[in-house]
Amino acid sequence: MDSLPGRPRVSFFPLMRFNSFDAPERKRPMTMPLLDDLLPLCAEALAPARRLHEATRAAVWGKVAAGNRLDPDALEREQNATHGLAWQATYLAALQQMLDWARRLESSGRLGELEALILQAAFAEYLKQLAGGIAMSQSEVVTPLDLGVEAETARLRAEGAVERLCREGFTPACKRRIAELLRDGAEPDPADDDETLGLMRAQFRRFVAEEVTPAAQAWHLKDELVPMAVIEKLAELGIFGLTVPEDFGGLGLGKLSMCVVTEELSRGSLAVGSLGTRSEIAGELIRLAGTTAQKERYLPGIASGEILPTAVFTEPDTGSDLANLKTRAVRSEGKWRVTGAKTWITHASRSDLMTLLVRTDAAAPGYRGLSMLLAEKPRGEEGDPFPVPGIRGGEIRVIGYRG
Repeated sequence: MDSLPGRPRVSFFPLMRFNSFDAPERKRPMTMPLLDDLLPLCAEALAPARRLHEATRAAVWGKVAAGNRLDPDALEREQNATHGLAWQATYLAALQQMLDWARRLESSGRLGELEALILQAAFAEYLKQLAGGIAMSQSEVVTPLDLGVEAETARLRAEGAVERLCREGFTPACKRRIAELLRDGAEPDPADDDETLGLMRAQFRRFVAEEVTPAAQAWHLKDELVPMAVIEKLAELGIFGLTVPEDFGGLGLGKLSMCVVTEELSRGSLAVGSLGTRSEIAGELIRLAGTTAQKERYLPGIASGEILPTAVFTEPDTGSDLANLKTRAVRSEGKWRVTGAKTWITHASRSDLMTLLVRTDAAAPGYRGLSMLLAEKPRGEEGDPFPVPGIRGGEIRVIGYRG
């Protein structure tokens, strides 16, 4: 297959030839860690995984339902189980998409060694977690016992395809071979059947090569913010309005476009790769829940990059447990007075608009007392991050995620 513009040339081989692979530069044949009949094996493993999910849905419904209706109080009590059910559904959707991706590549003769190994690794790892416990965060694991499906999970583990993938799929040899292929310049084929996505991928890859990669290490070592000049060029490319409707000055594209752009920008710098996500969050909140006046006021500016928004959610004592946040907002004389502390806020100083999650009803427990405010603020600069009375703060010095 001819390589795409900007991609190293990679030769792909038919799946049946993966028993051995001659690498001329290594001057010796290598035994491959790829399983035989991989795609049928993955398809076979998906069926019992889906049966487990249906059993989990029934078990969790039994925890949160009152008769035939959802009980909000029970839902609040059973957050761990409902969260686990959502993770389980996400894993199944991801595995189905991985298999569909591999099938598209196979049908066009482009399924290569790297792609097949990635598929195998994904199925092995996710099936292990479905059968043993899903890590929803660094400190929160949901197990079959938590979900009430121990017997159904035991049946999943006993399925031949599942057992084989878990045992032989993501071995040290598989990990080593993936690393070798990436080191030697191979890249997984994204199977961009959509021409627009392919063009976007190529465009942002060129931008990263020219504007980000040459300077990213220096930004990191000096712990500098990504220069505004780079952000302005990204705005010209439309990164901040990818999913904003065309009626409001955006490109009106889907979530997949945001994924493609974020992936390509992250090649050069994780910080640059995350720049568009705050605009995505604000744009979606306003598009789905804002008034007509709010949409007309903010969406065009967000899409053009004139307005840089920031998501002001996380707090020092609650982390991502947003239902328990403490920041208060009290309405007085037609205005909201907000009191509290927030942390880990990307674009905190340089933003013009805050999507600010606050508690407006102190008597309502959990998420019921929360509201989202749109709060404008002046843009800060080095040495004067918050040039407005009532807000103070500073940069959090971190080891890795800089910019």
